[in-house]
Amino acid sequence: MKYNDLKPGVVFIYEGQPYQVISADFLRKQQRKPVMQTEIKSLISGKVLQRNFHMNESFEEADIEKETIKYLYSNKGEFWFCDVNDPSNRFKLDEVIVGAQMQFVKGNTEVEAIKFNGEAIGVEVPIKMELKVKDTPPNVKGNTASGGDKVAELETGAKVTVPLHVNVGDIIRVNTQTGEYDTRIEKAKDRM
Repeated sequence: MKYNDLKPGVVFIYEGQPYQVISADFLRKQQRKPVMQTEIKSLISGKVLQRNFHMNESFEEADIEKETIKYLYSNKGEFWFCDVNDPSNRFKLDEVIVGAQMQFVKGNTEVEAIKFNGEAIGVEVPIKMELKVKDTPPNVKGNTASGGDKVAELETGAKVTVPLHVNVGDIIRVNTQTGEYDTRIEKAKDRM
């Protein structure tokens, strides 16, 4: 790969690690050779770097694989998964690898393992998840008109800020990347 192949989304090897291009701008100053001004993110550490690459540099494209796996459960910072086709093939991934978005994933949900050189370096989960509200302060009549927020605990144990009209037993949609409430999908059926 040449320096002008570094476009957003491209994954390449830089200093022995896979990096993904976040942004790339072609820059040419007077009487200087052109450079590609980039912002790149390490797929292993998550660190974001700003680097300029010159026309005489070349890069190796990273061989990233994706494999569908099933999330089972978490225990003390260990996240357990299994092979989709062979549930007896179980393995764990550390919290550093799976990321904060796993707190919004229910057991028995299929996710994508991101692999580099045959080793898992990350997990991709669905952007939106529908989860049941397990606990939240009760709603006071008349509060919902003025707006406002409260904290709700979801069935996975994650906590999110929700509008006052959300109650225990409601099903809500959460954005797993931002950790924010999206919308209420279904009201609780057993209201007292």
